Amino acid sequence: MERFIPDEKRIEQTIDNYRRVKNQVAEAAIKANRNPDDVRLMCVTKTVEAEYINPVLDMGADLIGENRVQEFLGKKDALHLERVEKHLIGHLQSNKAKQIVGEVDMIESVDSIKLAKEISRQSVIKEVNTNILVEVNVGKEESKSGIFIEGLEELLYQIAELPNIRVKGLMTIPPICDENEARRYFASMFKSFVDIKDKRMDNIDMEILSMGMSGDYESAIAEGSNIVRVGSAIFGARKYF
Repeated sequence: MERFIPDEKRIEQTIDNYRRVKNQVAEAAIKANRNPDDVRLMCVTKTVEAEYINPVLDMGADLIGENRVQEFLGKKDALHLERVEKHLIGHLQSNKAKQIVGEVDMIESVDSIKLAKEISRQSVIKEVNTNILVEVNVGKEESKSGIFIEGLEELLYQIAELPNIRVKGLMTIPPICDENEARRYFASMFKSFVDIKDKRMDNIDMEILSMGMSGDYESAIAEGSNIVRVGSAIFGARKYF
């Protein structure tokens, strides 16, 4: 097996991209009259080799997101993960919950009571508490996972009864659309986020609203997001395999 040799120019470009995005996130927060420290930048590392991720982690990036269980497990030992928070952000099948529970700090893509129950069950077995976000399909797209807003409150009440699982907030990916329409989706999510927070449900902590990616994170910040998930704007165009 050939030894992987990273592209030094790509490493330099990645570092420059990270600095630029970090600054733009802070500027977007200030423009929205928010404290930049209240908005976290997640570096999305799907299909990115550890050799390109580590320079960003070494610069101080403290939050990464992976889409696939097997990909994360396959490269985690090569990553500089000390003081780095790790989230699973891709769709999670119930039969893979056993593999990822206890390996990441948060699962951002819980959209059914079936999945929540399996995460809870595995968390009890492993004697850990698992933090989750509930994924909302804000655009009601059939091709996407996520609970519709209309069913969100009922799902939250059901999850609240489960042991060793803690809801920390909401996550969404709006449909592909123009900036004005995207902002309407983000605003709708923020309203739901605040409404649920005001209800003060037992065992539900509305701390995180994760929305906004490489193409729309500034709009998401303007509408209240406190975690933005940025991959291609940092690491370059994604490779598919």
